[in-house]
Amino acid sequence: MTPHIEAKKEEIADVVLMPGDPLRAQFIAQTYLENVQHVNGVRNMYMYTGEYRGRRVTIAGSGMGVPSIGIYSYELFTFYEVDTIIRVGSSGAYDEALDVYDVVLVTEAYNDSTAFPQLVLGEATHVTHPTPEVNAAIRSAAEGLGLPLHEARTHSSDVFYSARPLEETIAVTGAQCVEMESTGLFTNAKATGKQAACLLSISDHLITGAVTTPEERQTKFDEMIRIALESTLSL
Repeated sequence: MTPHIEAKKEEIADVVLMPGDPLRAQFIAQTYLENVQHVNGVRNMYMYTGEYRGRRVTIAGSGMGVPSIGIYSYELFTFYEVDTIIRVGSSGAYDEALDVYDVVLVTEAYNDSTAFPQLVLGEATHVTHPTPEVNAAIRSAAEGLGLPLHEARTHSSDVFYSARPLEETIAVTGAQCVEMESTGLFTNAKATGKQAACLLSISDHLITGAVTTPEERQTKFDEMIRIALESTLSL
């Protein structure tokens, strides 16, 4: 156990799907897994372990922002010996080529600050990357399911409410979408020698103004979850 996770070591699977919202973790586990066990409730950051088509998987909330996912992913990688974490999150679109509910596989993450990679890896970089082998498994799973999959750079933002004009942010980051956690996950995977990837569903569009409701974000990102779970069968 750690200060943030009460599960016993054997109660966490070697592959973890990690949404930001703990209620989404609950929904995914109860909807898609069999033989589900609730393994963590500390700080209401729910975690569940069950089976998807016979493959043991843990669904774990991460909270919002790099510091939060930084804590949970590090503890899972290090103290629970998790091999792979796939973030499954919501995202805002910066690019008109994307629409609400589109599923995006992150190819790289641009962070506003270099602080987290600098402090964890000693690398002052704005750009971090997922594990190529996990991204390949996700592509294969999407193809096998016949589901469309976009690929893009994400802006792994430090700030939700920013005073910087959107046009400037898009130009600086070179990103097609925005979320707040990928940098922390990718950095910790590199630091611990583990694997990580990020799948996103577009929940709102910062250019067109299209939006989804909190209830829809919690329950209707079916394609993203199916692709993520299917990819665990080859990991």
